[in-house]
Amino acid sequence: MKPPAKQILVADDHGIVRKGLKETLEEELGPIVFGEAENARQTLEQVWRQRWDLLLLDINMEGRSGLEVLQELRKTHPKLPVLVVSMYPEEEFAVRALKLGAAGYVSKRRASEDLVAAVKKILAGGRYITEAVAEKLAADLQREAGRPPHESLSNREFQIMRLIATGKSLKEIAAELSISVKTVSTYHTRLFQKMGMDSDIELTRYALANKLVD
Repeated sequence: MKPPAKQILVADDHGIVRKGLKETLEEELGPIVFGEAENARQTLEQVWRQRWDLLLLDINMEGRSGLEVLQELRKTHPKLPVLVVSMYPEEEFAVRALKLGAAGYVSKRRASEDLVAAVKKILAGGRYITEAVAEKLAADLQREAGRPPHESLSNREFQIMRLIATGKSLKEIAAELSISVKTVSTYHTRLFQKMGMDSDIELTRYALANKLVD
């Protein structure tokens, strides 16, 4: 008797990316029952609606970021394994995702090489951490006191910093995140305090220098 097909939810705001991820896994792993979500709201609804063996989660989605979704799921569905699949370099985002409870991190630039190995390991009950990320985790433990300022930001502060760095106004950010301009302004002030900066130009230069935005 064959074991039941694994159920994998693919959450990404680009349909072509979802299609590519599914095709890659089907070619290597055989029959899989897939679900799809294109934003944070749909992702959470799918998770609440049925059981999944694995969630493939993008970071950059409309509204709430994938990191915020991950943070919520760790509280409501702590046993659901989450593999973050993102366009952002693992050097800057993998450690943050793992500390929030992700079971692994794969860059879309290396998805064809790493995705299948990561999924197999996580479905078997393990975690997928590349050698480079393991080294960064070890280094972070040794230099917590002297860590880069952006690593002290909350996930919402981090998200707003990145949006500011892309040139969006506070009003545009408020509309995109479905929060008030006053709330964005409060986060904006906290950003300056935590980063030790006093202008959006400085924030933007820092984000670009550290490859936190495209």
